[in-house]
Amino acid sequence: MLKLIINADDFGYSRAVNYGIIDAHTEGVLTSTTCLTNMPGAEHAYELGRQHKSLGIGVHLTLTCGRPLLDSHQTLVDADGNFKKLHHYAAKFHVDQDELYREWKAQIEAFLDSGLTPTHLDSHHHINNREQILPVFIRLANEYKLPVRSNFDQELAGTKLVTTDQFEYNPEILLADTQTILNHYKDAETVEIMCHPAYLDKSIMENSSYATPRLEELAAITHPKTKKKLGDKEHFQLITYTDLRRGE
Repeated sequence: MLKLIINADDFGYSRAVNYGIIDAHTEGVLTSTTCLTNMPGAEHAYELGRQHKSLGIGVHLTLTCGRPLLDSHQTLVDADGNFKKLHHYAAKFHVDQDELYREWKAQIEAFLDSGLTPTHLDSHHHINNREQILPVFIRLANEYKLPVRSNFDQELAGTKLVTTDQFEYNPEILLADTQTILNHYKDAETVEIMCHPAYLDKSIMENSSYATPRLEELAAITHPKTKKKLGDKEHFQLITYTDLRRGE
């Protein structure tokens, strides 16, 4: 049996994104999401999260989208106080490790202040796996005792955090037949499939480079064939990172 965590990034980005993620969960096969606690839709996301307790919700740590929660940074922000677009940097860049730790800790604490309990940590634009960032990400995962997305080499990083056997961004695989999915992940027992289902509003259309494909992902995740296929308990078990942590 293949255990699948189907995780939507960007919860909290905007109300339209939030509603798309909730529908992907209640009307489809989405099991998990991660929240941008610095974005305008965060409070709305917390409210929805409290209403939908079966949805696993983690923290989507960011240095590349919106404004930081703290206003004392120098190396993380541009002249207007917004996060730098560090994910566009091909070469090394400088960030103050203490600034980074304090900002990401503030993002986690903002989530905890909502009354929700985070299931895991990952990051926007995979910024956590950059050489300058990873040590702080690992430090916080250990501090809060949280599982993480498997998007970096733990052995090389000298750590052993709870994670899935495999991770990839390939939501289109959900449209394949059962045997194709099983063959694709034949060497794994647990897999996270990252996705970005959403409805669209002015905020996402003007600020995200990935907009209309979110609608296609939402349609795939809520399609009756997808629901029937992944509801086959002989071959699939849909779980969250909380289940993974408990070894269920």
